Amino acid sequence: MRPAHLALAALVAAVWGVNFVVIEIGLDHFPPLLFSALRFLVAALPAVFLVGRPTVAWKWILAVGLVLGVAKFGLLFTGMDLGAPAGLSSLVLQVQAVFTALFAFAALGERPGRLKVAGMAVALAGIGVAAADEGGTGSLTGFALVIGAAACWGVSNVLTRKASPPDALNFMVWVSTVPVLPLLALSLLLEGPERDLAALRGLDPAGAGVIVYVAWITTVFGFGAWGWLLRRYPASSVAPFSLLVPVFGMSSAALFLGEGVSPARWGAAALLVGGVALTSFAPGRPTGGNSVADPAPVPVSSSGRALSEERPA
Repeated sequence: MRPAHLALAALVAAVWGVNFVVIEIGLDHFPPLLFSALRFLVAALPAVFLVGRPTVAWKWILAVGLVLGVAKFGLLFTGMDLGAPAGLSSLVLQVQAVFTALFAFAALGERPGRLKVAGMAVALAGIGVAAADEGGTGSLTGFALVIGAAACWGVSNVLTRKASPPDALNFMVWVSTVPVLPLLALSLLLEGPERDLAALRGLDPAGAGVIVYVAWITTVFGFGAWGWLLRRYPASSVAPFSLLVPVFGMSSAALFLGEGVSPARWGAAALLVGGVALTSFAPGRPTGGNSVADPAPVPVSSSGRALSEERPA
């Protein structure tokens, strides 16, 4: 990759990592489900009028929109609102690579090889260490919801693989139209209209800036740049930069939010990142003529497989 393109890949990873800090700040301004709905609303408008017609069937847009937009982001934002730290969330969410491999085996018949299975075991050990560390100081409920978000992300990765969208940005923008109304309905039901109205009436420049960051910077710029890189370079050259997301997430949380990183959390980070790397890049074992090649991971987010593969938060 050219130096400028290496820098662009690192910048996207940084944008996605810092996104967790921005989410934490945004949760001081909005209830989590309303915040997630606003994120998708602003990501979809006006971009939906600029990207052209959908390039895949609506059934895939609806399925990914509900699983990724409503379930994954609803659980992530709620988990962080209940106390899951931003830095830890950026790390734990990467276990989606393990869930993706498990769901791909169940739904697509992609049998993991021994190295991939070993990577999954190492990553799960990292989750265990992180859970034990969080159990002594933080919210296990929030931690469990972030794990649930990672599982939903894995499901959406498999659905996206089946959809195989030729244009990642077009797909993400149209997917962003789906969660808005369901998330607003859930927010009114669970968070209450009074709380939602108070948040909207109290909208200030900081709150508006948070929405712009998670919608346009993380989604439109992040996925647009990532898709542009993937069209020019092999996924195996671009995908390793996704492993920088939790590095930027944990370091920015420590810098801007004052989150401490215990020795146990560093150990969990080493296990998780190492396990995800093995899970993501180890070759899979084909199961016959209809098996799907196992791609290297590409994160979505907010922040996930490069929409046709794997995306981050």
